Amino acid sequence: MFEAHNFETKSARDCPDSASPDTPRVPPRYRPRRSTADRLREALLELAENAGRVLTHEESAWSSITFTGTRHEITLDFNGSEAVTSGAVFVTDRPEHEFRIPGHLVADASVREVDHRFGVEERMIITVVLLLLEES
Repeated sequence: MFEAHNFETKSARDCPDSASPDTPRVPPRYRPRRSTADRLREALLELAENAGRVLTHEESAWSSITFTGTRHEITLDFNGSEAVTSGAVFVTDRPEHEFRIPGHLVADASVREVDHRFGVEERMIITVVLLLLEES
């Protein structure tokens, strides 16, 4: 009526990546996948020498007859004289920078607005607009 099956079982001792037979195997931690927007923010902050922080990020779909992609408007905040210096370098170096976003081409990257405030606490707020096209 019932057939006997030989099932193979493994214990923690049989797993080569275990630290020791007495240590239970811990499943890998969940790591969320980085989105295109995450990669773009990281690239901008790296270009800004990690001296700024992202205040806002708005993303909207964009398409033409031949291309599809997304339009990103990102506002960066630079507080303090050293950060403002990095912000100024960011504004001047951005036109020459070649972004590397997997699966996308940065077709346009422009500074829409710069608000530079002097005083005891120097501050610069930069709004950047980028157009990303999907690579086919």
